[in-house]
Amino acid sequence: MLTPETDKAPGACLAVRGSTHNEEYQAILSPEALDFLGKLVSEFGERRNGLLAERDRKQQRFDAGALPDFREDTQAIRNDKSWQVAPIPPALQDRRVEITGPVDRKMVINALNSGAKVFMCCFEDASSPTWENMVEGQINLRDANRGTISFHDKQKNKHYTLNDDPALLIARPRGLHLPEQSITFNGQPIPGCLMDFALYFFHNYQARAEQGLGVYYYIPKLESMEEAQWWDDVFRFTEDHFDVARGTIRATVLIETLPAVFQMEEMLYAMKDHIVAMNCGRWDYIFSYIKTLKKHPDRILPDRHGIGMDQPFLNAYSQLLVRTCHARGALAMGGMSAFIPAKDPAEMEKVTAKVIEDKAREARNGHDGTWVAHPALVDLAMSVFNQYLDGQPNQLNFQSPTHPIPAELLLQPCPGTRDEAGVRKNIRIALYYIEAWIQGMGCVPIYGLMEDAATAEISRANIWQWIHHGITLDDGQRFTAELFQTWLYQELETIKQEVGDTRYAAGRFKETADLFYKLSTADAFANFLTLPSYALLQGAA
Repeated sequence: MLTPETDKAPGACLAVRGSTHNEEYQAILSPEALDFLGKLVSEFGERRNGLLAERDRKQQRFDAGALPDFREDTQAIRNDKSWQVAPIPPALQDRRVEITGPVDRKMVINALNSGAKVFMCCFEDASSPTWENMVEGQINLRDANRGTISFHDKQKNKHYTLNDDPALLIARPRGLHLPEQSITFNGQPIPGCLMDFALYFFHNYQARAEQGLGVYYYIPKLESMEEAQWWDDVFRFTEDHFDVARGTIRATVLIETLPAVFQMEEMLYAMKDHIVAMNCGRWDYIFSYIKTLKKHPDRILPDRHGIGMDQPFLNAYSQLLVRTCHARGALAMGGMSAFIPAKDPAEMEKVTAKVIEDKAREARNGHDGTWVAHPALVDLAMSVFNQYLDGQPNQLNFQSPTHPIPAELLLQPCPGTRDEAGVRKNIRIALYYIEAWIQGMGCVPIYGLMEDAATAEISRANIWQWIHHGITLDDGQRFTAELFQTWLYQELETIKQEVGDTRYAAGRFKETADLFYKLSTADAFANFLTLPSYALLQGAA
């Protein structure tokens, strides 16, 4: 709950406008922690703004007809085969299965106890950035690193604690684009990523050092070498500020934007003292493909449910990531299986087959590990990677094929369905997800998949692009804003039937539909649906 109160960090123009209503909040937002956060914002905030402005300039060039490509000005970095990233710490060498999820206290415990090698705890796409979620997430991770985290579910009368061998904890801060409006610096919202990064490091580096561990992060949504360099400079500043060894901070970078796939070697080079791995953030990558090439009529993708990693442009992305990372001594992580267990045995059999097929493809491509979204799929994914790793912790010695992977292949669109049923399903998914997000939930099970912001973004981008280019659906209908509007509000009625009158009345589905219509039919494509949704989120806070 936002309050008018304002607490100021000593020696900095940092103002906390969110409530600090209890001792736990006050401990996380201590004067010392805020002083460090203020130093980071002062040092790096304006430069971050410049990087976001450069993203917009590049997008204007793509909208005008240019295509992403490998950089000519950094060719010397790619051609120099001698450099390697810093050696991978022992704790990060075996990551064959990772589980991801939000910062919710019970979910943190369940994920750490899931049997996965790593739990990537997400302040970004899997969490709605309410003030409570962001601060309580820090409390939860602090307690997890201390080994003291517990939770009592009063409804189920069940108590949750850590087991004896929890997963390795890695935190994912928000992307560069997301603000934290409940903390301002000189009157402006601070970068949410710096809040998440700074508070996590400040409250956990000592506890982790006592366990022989560094402070590990997943870095999302980078688009360029310069953005990677920004993060590396943040890491260096932090290590120097706390007088800890270089490399105390280790990062895994998600390659989940189309521009980034053309700069992977440059990003590894910029972060070579801190980076340990790259990851195929494939759902965001599909969204980024659409967003980056949205004005290109020859690059229109089909319905997202028909776009699998077996498509040539996505398989090439996977193979290039493995080849690039392994050549430089970094791990290459696979992508998310968003399936959740099905109660129906026949349906669960299909889910199992799809997960095995997906994970086997990743392992054959040389990935060192993979992601799942649900604890029940950890053992299944683990069994696949155990088979391919054959007793080794990773596949760093994997011999990648030597065939070239040109820009043309990475940019190649794929065929697939464009039908009414797919559009209607995408509408419902987006409405369900955005409505949950503005009410504080960032990770939502919908129709057998664990949806987060990335998959909702694909649904939204698909629809915007189809409307913008006036595509013809498989049944001959021209997809227009008017047709979309008709289906949108029809599907709102479908949702009302699915959830029931009580849940519908208590929810915020109508304003979600109005926002979704506006976003999907606007002349200008909103870079991220979370940004225009933020005003609704604040209303729910």
